[in-house]
Amino acid sequence: MDSLWDYPDFDAHELVHFVTDRKSGLKAIVAVHSRHLGPAAGGTRFWHYEKAGEAIADVLRLSRGMSFKNAMAGLPLGGGKAVILADEARTKTPEMLAAYGKAIEGLCGAYVTAEDVGISVADLVEVAKHTRYISGLPVASGRAGGDPGPFTSYGVFLGVKAAVKRKLGKDSLSGLHIAIQGAGSVASGLARQAAAEGARLTIADVDRAKAEALARETGGATIDPGAIMTIEADVLSPCALGAILTPESIAALNVPIVAGGANNQLATQAEGDRVRDRNILYAPDYVINAGGIINVGMEYAGEGDEAQVRARIEQIPGRLETIWDESEASGRNAADVADDMARKLIGRG
Repeated sequence: MDSLWDYPDFDAHELVHFVTDRKSGLKAIVAVHSRHLGPAAGGTRFWHYEKAGEAIADVLRLSRGMSFKNAMAGLPLGGGKAVILADEARTKTPEMLAAYGKAIEGLCGAYVTAEDVGISVADLVEVAKHTRYISGLPVASGRAGGDPGPFTSYGVFLGVKAAVKRKLGKDSLSGLHIAIQGAGSVASGLARQAAAEGARLTIADVDRAKAEALARETGGATIDPGAIMTIEADVLSPCALGAILTPESIAALNVPIVAGGANNQLATQAEGDRVRDRNILYAPDYVINAGGIINVGMEYAGEGDEAQVRARIEQIPGRLETIWDESEASGRNAADVADDMARKLIGRG
């Protein structure tokens, strides 16, 4: 591969910024996909990548997804994302977070960061000591902002219910079998809400202890992570990392619905057609999982309270219905329909 421009996931990104701080050991990449609608907003992922090229591909895909997510959610924000390249021990120090905050400040507002996988609210508090361009910080009770995880899971829960109504004709999750991939913040929130409505859960996570604890709490069962993609269920809800829908995994799916909170679930754009061809209803990930960015976006803008955030999140099912209606009418897969809608909103249609 000759250059960054040759990466398959490079999509006319406005800025890709490589950060190195030798003293703290920080290595990070910040990608700004679009600022057509406002400053590029998206979380920071702290993750160990086997190869640097994997980190580049991840940040390019995630930042493009944030452009589409923010646009489809009606937020005055562009799309960006950052990854901090962790070592195998996942070493994270205050010095590293400070250096990262200074790097974000140096971009002068082009990118606004928040939580993502591996970054906690406490980590953001450290980063915020060195930059103004941050959201997802602790807020007073009832205000917009704070940990985006519960808001993401609320949107995913509503999206799952919308998918069940459309595909299965049911208004409730009661008695339905939902297979959840992941046991982190978003997966846990979805599991609790689904269980409260009477769903039967099967949960898988690479951290078996986390999966077992969540299953005990929700009355669910656990399964080996390698088997969750083939289990027979009413809904598969991917809520871990992305690129899990491959030609092989799609062929082995045993569900009528895929609706979950993970970003970039399709390994490539071609997988959208494969899901459609199997007559599986797919909820485009950046539409169903927009609850968290709606929350932190409204926090950054200084707008609204928690009730208004939840009201905005409750518009997610309607957006999904619009996408599914167009998909059904045109014969095009739901992911492509959503992408075209988003591209038009950011001036690239």
